[in-house]
Amino acid sequence: MRAKETQADYGPPHPLPPKEEILNETIRHIDITRHNVVPLVEAMGGLAFSSRDLNRACRIYDKMLADKECAVILCLAGSMVSAGMKHLFVTLLESNMVDAIVSTGANIVDQDFFEALGFKHYIAPEEYKSGMYDDGLRELMIDRIYDTFIDEEELRVCDDTVRDIANELEPRPYSSREFIWEMGRWLENNGGVKGDGVSLLYTAYKKDVPIYVPAFSDCSAGFGLIQHQKQRIEAGESTMLGHDSARDFYELCLIKDKHPSTGLFMVGGGVPKNFAQDTAVAADIFGKEPTMHKYAIQVTVADARDGALSGSTLKEACSWGKVDIAEEQMVFAEATIALPLIAGYGYHKGSWKGRPERRLVDLIEEHVKPIAASR
Repeated sequence: MRAKETQADYGPPHPLPPKEEILNETIRHIDITRHNVVPLVEAMGGLAFSSRDLNRACRIYDKMLADKECAVILCLAGSMVSAGMKHLFVTLLESNMVDAIVSTGANIVDQDFFEALGFKHYIAPEEYKSGMYDDGLRELMIDRIYDTFIDEEELRVCDDTVRDIANELEPRPYSSREFIWEMGRWLENNGGVKGDGVSLLYTAYKKDVPIYVPAFSDCSAGFGLIQHQKQRIEAGESTMLGHDSARDFYELCLIKDKHPSTGLFMVGGGVPKNFAQDTAVAADIFGKEPTMHKYAIQVTVADARDGALSGSTLKEACSWGKVDIAEEQMVFAEATIALPLIAGYGYHKGSWKGRPERRLVDLIEEHVKPIAASR
C-alpha cells in the first residue's frame, strides 16, 4: 500500500517565493477601440458551429443599438473585470451602448471598485493553475481566480471602505443601485479613481447609468455591511443600513415598463440573467400586458442539460414569457474570447452613434421619490 501522501508529493515545500515576487505582472485590460473586428466577425458568418452563432449574436447586438427606442441591459456574471474586461465595459458606457447593468457583486465591488481604490489584479504563472500551491497562497494572503491573483490584504481595505461609506449614510434600506451610486460619490469626494483612472462604477455614476447587484451581500459589500451592522448592534442602535432587494426589482421593472423595447446582453448566467429576464413577466404588476424582451444574446459555457438557469436557452425563456425568439442567440463560448468580439463589433459598426444618453437614474428617482419620501 502506498504511503500517506504529503504536500511534497504535489509540489515543492513551503515557503513560496515572497509575495512581491508572485504579484509582479498585472492584468492588462483590453481596449476594443483599437481592434476593428468587424471583417473577422463577418467572415465568421460563413463558417459553422459557434462561429456562426457568434456572428448572429453580434448582428443582434447591432440591431439593439440601431433601435433608438430600445433600452439595453448588460448582465454580468462571473469575474469579468479581474479578467481584463474593465475598459471594454467603460467603452460601452461612454458610447451609450448600455443603459443599465445587472451584475454580480464581484465585478462591481471586489474588482472594479477595488481597482478604483488603486489596487490591481495579477497574472498567475502557469504552474499555479494546477491548485497545488493554494495552501501556500493562503498563507501569503493571495486569493486565486483560476489564473488571476488578488491581494487579500488589499481586498480587506475594499471591505472596510464599504463599511465606512455605510457608516456615513442615513441608516435605512437602500437599493443596490442607490448604494453603488454612493460609492461613486465617495470616489468623487476622495480624489477620484486611482490606478489607471478607469472605473466602470465611476463612469456609471457620472453618466447616471443604474447598476443593480441583486445578491449585494455576496461580495465585499457584504463584508462591509456586516461590519456596519455589527458595530450598530453592539452600540445599541436600533436602526442600520441594509439592502432592499425588492426595491432593486421594482426599479428594474420600471425601466422595462417605460421603454417600448428592451434588449439583454448577458455575459454568463446566474442571478443577473434571471433578475433581468423576470422584468418581462412582472408587467401585470404595473397594470400592463406583459411584453417579452425584444432582443437577447447570452455568452455562456454552462450546459443546458442540468436544468440550471445559467445554461437554459433563450428559447426556453420564451416559454416563461421572458424573451422573444425572433431576435435571440446563445453563444456557447468562454466570455473573455467572445465578449471582445461582440462588443468590438458593436462599437466599430457604429450604430450607437446618435443613440440617446438615457440617464435612467433620473427616470427612476422621478418615479420612486414618493416611496423614499414616505420612509
